[in-house]
Amino acid sequence: MCRALVIAALALAACGEARADEWHALRPAQLERTEVSAARVGNAIYVAGGFDRVGADTAAVERYDIRRDRWTRVRDMPVALNHAAIATYRGKVYVVGGYRGSRAVAGLLRYDPGRDRWTRLRSMPTARGALTAGVLGGRLYAAGGARDGRALKTLEVYDFRRKRWSPGPPMTVAREHLGGAVSGRAFYVLAGRAAGAGNMTVAERYVPSRRRWERLPDSRRARGGTAAAALADGRIVLAGGEESAGTIKEVELYDPRRRRWSFLPDMPQPRHGLGVVARGRAVYTVQGGPQPGFAFSGAIERLTVPAR
Repeated sequence: MCRALVIAALALAACGEARADEWHALRPAQLERTEVSAARVGNAIYVAGGFDRVGADTAAVERYDIRRDRWTRVRDMPVALNHAAIATYRGKVYVVGGYRGSRAVAGLLRYDPGRDRWTRLRSMPTARGALTAGVLGGRLYAAGGARDGRALKTLEVYDFRRKRWSPGPPMTVAREHLGGAVSGRAFYVLAGRAAGAGNMTVAERYVPSRRRWERLPDSRRARGGTAAAALADGRIVLAGGEESAGTIKEVELYDPRRRRWSFLPDMPQPRHGLGVVARGRAVYTVQGGPQPGFAFSGAIERLTVPAR
């Protein structure tokens, strides 16, 4: 029996079976960039925009096939952007806001993977970059960000059916370069930074049915330049970021049911301006800068988070 167990374990290792408590490096992207936007549709991760290796805005979009561990270039966005927010709805990818150079924009773009086609939609009322976005109940929620160097509390809501924007109640704390994720019936906005205030640990959520923001327990690690994603069981992973001492390696897990933060294994390649995407209990950290400022990477790493 013992010999059989050993053989089985060796067979799993030979097949590359991932342990649930370790990060695993996957095939790097074709492009190296930072300040990207990343989201998942089915078994594919789409990475849009950002800064390329020479520090210029890019309109490039790559698709990562999770099952095949393979990257493919798809149609570029109609405009080059950095620091945009991204979300998905009914199999399509939506990119909102961002910067063109240092100028904030208000555009909303939709990508149809089946047709490999981009469409411009109605712009949001407030131009801003370094914001976050999530989709709940047929609406896209765009929160925070910055314009002209000033962090914002702004929440604006796009109704997919009516194709129009409306204002929502502002966040309790103005911030940019923040993480966002949808879990259950709420939109969670986590960490971030603001000029003069530095990195933050602020965590709050917007509950559309109540039309109000609720403060949550602070995260354990102050961070800006971060991103977040919700696992299938509703827990939220917050990863990446930068500070004057360097990029941030600690990864945190928030459990909305228990209102509790905990740490996950550190990122092997800490990065800021990255994308964070989840599928089931697996979380992927995508591209971003390995050092503060203009630094670029094509790295993608995966962690399978242990079950509750």
